[in-house]
Amino acid sequence: MIEVIAIVLGVSLLAAGCVLLRHRYWPLGADDEPREDVAEYISMMVGVLYALVLGLALVSVWDSRSSAEGHVQTEASAAHQVYLLADGLPADSADRVRTTVTAYVHHVVRAEFPAMGAQQPLGAQGWALLHRVRDAPRIPDSATPGQAATVQEVLAQLSTLDDARRGREADAVNTLSPALWFGLIVGGALTVAFMFMFGVRRSFTHVVMVMGLTALITFTVLLVYQLNLPFKGLLSVDPSSFTRYFPGA
Repeated sequence: MIEVIAIVLGVSLLAAGCVLLRHRYWPLGADDEPREDVAEYISMMVGVLYALVLGLALVSVWDSRSSAEGHVQTEASAAHQVYLLADGLPADSADRVRTTVTAYVHHVVRAEFPAMGAQQPLGAQGWALLHRVRDAPRIPDSATPGQAATVQEVLAQLSTLDDARRGREADAVNTLSPALWFGLIVGGALTVAFMFMFGVRRSFTHVVMVMGLTALITFTVLLVYQLNLPFKGLLSVDPSSFTRYFPGA
C-alpha cells in the first residue's frame, strides 16, 4: 500500500513539475487564449477513470459476497443431507450422526456467524465438531450393503461440507485491496473537486450539480463498504440457510 501511494504521489508531483516548467519558460503570450476545452477534457478523463475504479471495486466486492452466500448455502445443504442420510444407518450410528451434525450447525449459527460479523477468528472448535461428525457414521461388520452405501454417501456429503466451510472461512477474511480503497477515496475527491473549476453562472444550479454528484459517489462508496464485509452490515449473509434446515439452531 505504501508503495502504491508513493508511486502515485511521485507521478503526480512529476506532472505538477512539468506544468510549472511550462508556465515558467513557455508562458502564454498576449494574443494567446486560455484553453478551457483542455480543462474540460481532463475533467472528463478523471470521471471516466474513476468510473472504471468504481466499477472494478463493485464487481470485486459483489463477487466476494456472492461467493460467501454460495458457500453458506452449500454447507447448510450438505449438513442437511447428512442428517437425512442418517435414516439409512444402524440405529446407534444414526443417532450419533444426527447429534453431532446438529451440534455442529448450532455452533456455526450461534458462535461462528457472530464472530465473522465482528471480524474475529473462528477458532478450532468448529473443525473439532466437524471431525466428530466425520467419525460418527461407523457401522459394524454385519451392516447391510445398503447401509455401507449410505456411509459412502455421508462421507461424500461431508467432503462437500468441508470444502464449503473452507470457502466460508476464506470469504470472511477476504476484503477489498487497500490500493482500490485509495483509488476510491482519492478519485472521488478529485472528481468532486473538478466541479469547482468551471464557472456556473447560477449558484443554485452549481449547488445542485455538486450535491448530486457528491451524494452519488458517497452512496456508491458506502455500498462498496457494505458489500466488502459479507457477514456484517445491512447486506450481510445471514445463517438463514442453516436455520431453514435446522429450525432450532
